[in-house]
Amino acid sequence: MSVPGIAQTSRRHDTGYLPIENYGLIGNMRTCALVGIDGSIDFMCWPDFDSPSIFGRLLDKDKGGHFSISPAMGVTFNTKQQYLPSSNILQTRYIHEEGVVDLIDFFPRPHHSHVAKKSSMPFRETTKVQGELKKWLVRRVECIRGSVDLGERDPEHGGNHHISQLCLDVEIFPAFNYARDEHDLEILMPEHPPGALESKTVTFSSKDLKLQLDVTIDHGEENIESCPSLIFRRVRQKESKGDGVVANIRLQEGQAISFVLRDDIPDHITRDVTTEVLDAQQHDTQRYWSNWIGQSKYTGRWREVVARSLMILKLLTYEPTGAIIAAPTFSIPEDIGGVRNWDYRYSWVRDSSFTIYILLRMGFVDEADAYMNFISDRFRLSRGPDGALPIMFTIRGETDIPELELSHLSGYRDSGPVRIGNGAAFHQQFDIYGELMDAIYLWNKYGKPVTWDQWVAVREILGILFHVSLSQVHCTKNF
Repeated sequence: MSVPGIAQTSRRHDTGYLPIENYGLIGNMRTCALVGIDGSIDFMCWPDFDSPSIFGRLLDKDKGGHFSISPAMGVTFNTKQQYLPSSNILQTRYIHEEGVVDLIDFFPRPHHSHVAKKSSMPFRETTKVQGELKKWLVRRVECIRGSVDLGERDPEHGGNHHISQLCLDVEIFPAFNYARDEHDLEILMPEHPPGALESKTVTFSSKDLKLQLDVTIDHGEENIESCPSLIFRRVRQKESKGDGVVANIRLQEGQAISFVLRDDIPDHITRDVTTEVLDAQQHDTQRYWSNWIGQSKYTGRWREVVARSLMILKLLTYEPTGAIIAAPTFSIPEDIGGVRNWDYRYSWVRDSSFTIYILLRMGFVDEADAYMNFISDRFRLSRGPDGALPIMFTIRGETDIPELELSHLSGYRDSGPVRIGNGAAFHQQFDIYGELMDAIYLWNKYGKPVTWDQWVAVREILGILFHVSLSQVHCTKNF
């Protein structure tokens, strides 16, 4: 993920795609987003990991949808993308001779969290966090030196800006339900008295989902009389199923603009999206991640690398149930042009057991406890007719995961087909019992004692192994 050194910005491949390694990952243990080194969110499912995508340019450069805050074509600049210390808050810095701009991307987290099982629920459900967690995507742009012009390309000059300053294009083009659903766009422009902080609202509405984009402009302490104006322009891209918007804004040193994407609010209330609120959200999110990684017991020479890996693993946990997904993406190809493009937004017993091993040895007992509660419920609720444990589950514990090809999407660099769901859900892989037993042993040793009921359930499941071997062949039963 995103090399943290300064380098010339990686322009998109001739095919229109960034290299996979040029993306940073942000998330909130509900969903994730991939942010390119050029400031474009090219992948995000909403509101959960396994929900349909609303930004998917990673899988189709024309139809997939994106949310970009990127330097304009023709502008020479350097970029540096890195995470803020001990956090999953991503910073992309654009450096130009006329100015320096920071783009901060994160999903908010309250600085403290508590997860408990509700006896009335079939799976773990957050109690305190559920009420406090703001399901927002936050993107903050601040000019920290010089001046910057964020604006759309000038069509009269070949689409490029003809000024010496660092210029950024802001483009927001959602593509609902894997770019299958049409959507409507509404731009709301509330009036503000002179000198007041500006806010704007845009709504995107499909048949099943309505999102609200709130934009707040901060004129800075020394620029009260020069509050930037914000102009949204409606644009329809050639192959999109609805309009998007581009924005035009000029910032001076100390001025900032913040974008918050969230579920639509009745009457489009924007009072809770202010600079002060967003400052507090960013501060709390920083504290949350700093406190979390502070539990790590690793003391070796690779502390920074190990900490980053642990925080990525944390992002792959689904907090409401304790499930651990294999990856937050679908249909990224194993080989460019190949057909092995699978949906990994599910929880495999094998992968999760390995993750539990790592988390327990590094001191993260809560995540291991959450997953063991999740898998213990599966012992009771999800076993097959022969008593076997399924090899994988959805983030809510279901096993019905039909596989579907999205033929209207071209795939990453034309690596089709694009698939959602996973047809391997009913395969049998008997090695998972060994990995699961290893995880249970470590949980009992480093986490919490295994209960009698859990142990009885494990013994019953292991009973099916007496009549099978551990070799593997390609058939319905993968031994």
